[in-house]
Amino acid sequence: MFKLSNFSFWNILPILTLVIFITPILVVLSSLFNGFNENIIHIYDFVLYEYVSNSLILVIGVSLLVLIIGIGTAWLVTNYNFFGKQILEWALILPLAIPPYILAYTFTGLFDSFGTLNNLMRDIFELSDAAVIFPNVRNIYGGIIVFAFTLYPYLYLLARMSFINQSQTMIESARTLGLNKFQVFLNVSLPLIRPAIIGGLILVSMEVLSDFGAVQHFSIPTFTTGIFKTWEGLYDLNSAMQLASILLVFITIFIVVERTSRKNALYSPQSSNFKPTKIIQLKGMYNFIAFFFCLIPIIVGFLLPVSELLFWAFSYNESFFSEQFVRTSLNTFFISIVAAITCVLLALLVNFSIRIKNNRSTNFLSSLLTIGYGIPGLILAIGIVQLTASLGNLLNVLLVGSLFGLLIAYLVKSYALANLSIEAGFSRISKKYDDSARTLKSTGWHMLFNIHLPLLKGSVLTATLLVFAEIVKELPATLILRPFNFDTLAVSTYLYAAEERMYEAAAPAISIVLIGLIPIIFITKMIRDSKPVK
Repeated sequence: MFKLSNFSFWNILPILTLVIFITPILVVLSSLFNGFNENIIHIYDFVLYEYVSNSLILVIGVSLLVLIIGIGTAWLVTNYNFFGKQILEWALILPLAIPPYILAYTFTGLFDSFGTLNNLMRDIFELSDAAVIFPNVRNIYGGIIVFAFTLYPYLYLLARMSFINQSQTMIESARTLGLNKFQVFLNVSLPLIRPAIIGGLILVSMEVLSDFGAVQHFSIPTFTTGIFKTWEGLYDLNSAMQLASILLVFITIFIVVERTSRKNALYSPQSSNFKPTKIIQLKGMYNFIAFFFCLIPIIVGFLLPVSELLFWAFSYNESFFSEQFVRTSLNTFFISIVAAITCVLLALLVNFSIRIKNNRSTNFLSSLLTIGYGIPGLILAIGIVQLTASLGNLLNVLLVGSLFGLLIAYLVKSYALANLSIEAGFSRISKKYDDSARTLKSTGWHMLFNIHLPLLKGSVLTATLLVFAEIVKELPATLILRPFNFDTLAVSTYLYAAEERMYEAAAPAISIVLIGLIPIIFITKMIRDSKPVK
């Protein structure tokens, strides 16, 4: 009969993985015990307030705007029929393909004093070069718009799934009590999806706090820009880690709240009288209002930036075929494929080891392993750098400025994404297969490769593609840990934009967007297959 030894590979693997994952984080937190030098004291006295206030303004502003866009669009496409709905309901998630830093670059190109739209307006109305129609977006308000229109799909997806699972019976009961449509929405539908709202807003807030590329381009002093400046500008790694520790505390709070909310995110009243939501046909003015309300986020978050990138690309089309672009693309595909396969393989092995043991401790361990998804890549990077500096030259050679160190950061950051698909795949496999294998005295490896893996092909492929697309977009960890002269599409886009070479940034940026469409395909299928939970 199949048995697990206390020191078997399957027992040790999850623990070893957890040690590797949390070590960079613990290294960052350990900096709080190293004392405070004049640099960190100066930061506390003069700029910390600016970092905190700007970060909070971004989080609050983005959350409010995301709340309006995400809830509003989810409510409309779930409960009403209107012109263009079948296209809009999946097109609303297209902004997920565009990282905030790429939207920031394109907004600069569109709305700067001599940007595309201002130049167009001056040509149309024959205005002088001094005339500026569209305001400057390189400020915190521009940052709020950029983040909101790239991140609202997080809330849209969660809210839509929750609205789908609401019973028409409850809505009808509320109407019989004299509530109008708006009161039903405000007092019945909205409270029922509160866990989804909280979970979605927490995810959005963590993305805002973790961002580096967009806030750096817009020159918004936040925790991430402060950490980078402290390290790169002052060459003070310890102070950078102490600053990162403060941000890590905020992120940890958000992670705890998000996990608590996620447990109830698909809450719906369980009733034998469950009836799917009745779809109402909108007519006249309301038809067009719903259409344009859903169309605007797509225009701002996807169509405008893609149009600007294509304009740059055709204006500087040789960049698509340059030697630099080809080399950068090959670098990106190589490291992303290797990292994706490694990450998915690790998630597969860990989930199998947890499945065959299946107790409270292993389930808790599984939850801890996904903590990296909320940790900014910048914090992981400086944790790895400090770790290598503390442990000697050998590790310094292995981790800093090497693909190995970059791979570690990718694994910590992306494991949760791979785990989501693999864990769901295992949950659909009956335990009867495991029992039969044990009676036949199968080994763990035999069970995994001959029984589970054939049943997990779809989950493995989905996880690989999702992780691959996510790694392609990753910027701060890659920027810090990459080997010398090893640029990826994200790094190349950032460096071109930092030098205001926007036309040259088009090719790598378009490539990132195209790859980012991969998860959109899977999410679209999920939306179309969405059915109420009875």
